[in-house]
Formats: sequence, structure tokens, C-alpha cells
Amino acid sequence: MALALLFPLLLFSFVASITPGPNNIMIMSSGLHFGIKKSLPHYLGICIGFPTMVLLAGMGVGILFTTFPFLHQWIKMIGAIYMLYLAWQIAVSHVKMHKHTRTKPLTFLQAFLFQWVNPKAWVMGMGAVTAYTVPGVNIFYQILLICCIFLLTAIPSIGVWLFFGSVLKRFLKSDTHRNYFNYTMSLLLVLSIALIFIE
Repeated sequence: MALALLFPLLLFSFVASITPGPNNIMIMSSGLHFGIKKSLPHYLGICIGFPTMVLLAGMGVGILFTTFPFLHQWIKMIGAIYMLYLAWQIAVSHVKMHKHTRTKPLTFLQAFLFQWVNPKAWVMGMGAVTAYTVPGVNIFYQILLICCIFLLTAIPSIGVWLFFGSVLKRFLKSDTHRNYFNYTMSLLLVLSIALIFIE
């Protein structure tokens, strides 16, 4: 990778990681409902899962999408359906807690695997691989560098959303306020799905 591309890649990775999207909305909601400590597996699943997905996709799965474009659309649709389910879970999460239904944050594995059906993750990852690799240089090392940069920027970026969610817990003490927050986060998640399909 040319050194001239390194700073633009860092900037792209940071902006892509810190702007609202399914991962950030879900981790903020988790921080509010479960706190930082219980949400750490979810947080680490995002931080490690996304660069891993980019590495594997960049090295091989991307070829499948080029050969069989319908696979990309299938994953996009499956991801959208799953995110609609998660949006519903967020919207009713406070009601479930009052009914003493067993509620818990996403596990490391669930968050890790979620990256494979997260349309924003595919757009970010494949966009970076396409834009920030150059011919004539070992593609494996270039993709590995992209993944390392995504990991470095994800740690603070996703962490900010988790921390923000945990801080909100102090202010959203009434059931009404928490319900409004849940409905807002659910709506934002649905909008993030819509925006991906519009793009």
C-alpha cells in the first residue's frame, strides 16, 4: 500500500467506525440496559469480528460475490431481516425486563457472526479493500494492514458508543424515558437498514 493512502484510510476507517450504524446503535442500547462490563463480549465481538470478516472476505469471499452477484443480495436481505428482528428486540427490551423474561446482551460469538450479515460492514470493508489497495504489492499484506487499522479505530469508536449508553443509564431513570429511548434506537436501526438499501 502506498504511504499516501495510509492517512486517507485511517480517516475513512475512523469516520466509518464512529458514525451511526447497526453496530453502534446496538452497543449503545446494550450499554444502557446492561452496563459496560456485561456488554464487553458484545463490544469485543464487533471490534474483532469486523476486521476478521474484512480479512476473509477480502481474500476470498469477494471473488464469490463477483462470480455470483446474487449471493451478495441474499446476504443483504438476510441481514436486513435479522436487523429488523433486533430492532424489535430493542423496542420491547424494557417491557421484557419488567416481565422478568431472561434478557441478556449479545455474546461475543453472536456479535462476531453478526458482521457477516451487517450490510454496513460489507459496504465499509469491501469499499476499503477496493479503494485502498494498489496493484503490484502483495494483496495479503495490504488487506492485513486494512484490517489492523479497522481494529485500531474500532476500539475507541465503538467504545464511545458503549460508554455513552452506560452514561445515559443515569439520566433515563423513568420507564417512560427508557421506552422512548428504546423506540428511538429501534427506529434508527430500521432507518440505517433503509439507507443501506437506498445507497
